[in-house]
Amino acid sequence: MRIFSRLERRFGRYAVANLMAYIIGVQGLVFLMARTPQGPHILANLRFDPALIARGEVWRLVSFVAIPPSFSIWAFFILYLYYIFGARLEEEWGDFRFNVYYLSGVVLSVIGAFLAGASATATYLNLSLFLAFATIDPEFSILLFFVIPVKVKYLAWLAWLAVAFAVLFEPLPIKVMVGVSLLNYFVFFGEDIRRRVRAGIAFGPRRSRFRASMHAGTGTPIHRCTVCGATEHDDPKLEFRYCSKCAGHHEYCLTHLGSHDHIQ
Repeated sequence: MRIFSRLERRFGRYAVANLMAYIIGVQGLVFLMARTPQGPHILANLRFDPALIARGEVWRLVSFVAIPPSFSIWAFFILYLYYIFGARLEEEWGDFRFNVYYLSGVVLSVIGAFLAGASATATYLNLSLFLAFATIDPEFSILLFFVIPVKVKYLAWLAWLAVAFAVLFEPLPIKVMVGVSLLNYFVFFGEDIRRRVRAGIAFGPRRSRFRASMHAGTGTPIHRCTVCGATEHDDPKLEFRYCSKCAGHHEYCLTHLGSHDHIQ
């Protein structure tokens, strides 16, 4: 988006490099501190509480982000995953844009919490982080329970189902918190989604003709990866996407969509 390019030229020097590493480091520290006798008191002072914020405890506007997403035996595994998600987004976008994405998520979470009368947590902020990662790198595999490889795109489908359930059946405060987290996501990916929808409409008839020609055993490739040259003839199940950051119309297979050098 052009607005991010202008903002980055003006404020990019203030961006925090490796922001996710700092966030995960603080959450890991809080996890360990929560195991001490003072743990409940520490967590109570970090939680978001509108009434206490109104009394002057303004640090709660951001300190809730320091609370880890889990206190179970899987906590460090979950923190490691979120570090991967954030680091991958930062690699793809650069420090400034990732800073904006995460910090705008914090601001929207706070606004949503005040509007809904809810307690802000990092849960839905992490949801938007995961959905962004799944959009950037859908073929990334996670070893579920350290054994079962699962592609992120399938987990993202489950996340979207959970979002739909929350919007339809959960109380209003949760609907609001889910909504503000998705607002952050759509601000960053809305243009890309619209482009894909338009491309699907524009190429629908062409795709039908291609399938007919493939069924007949003829036809030239319609899709070709700019990096490796793979086409749908090499693998009918191969998926291709256009890169929104490359100048012109350059198509990539999902393997190289998130790892190519952008063409300017």
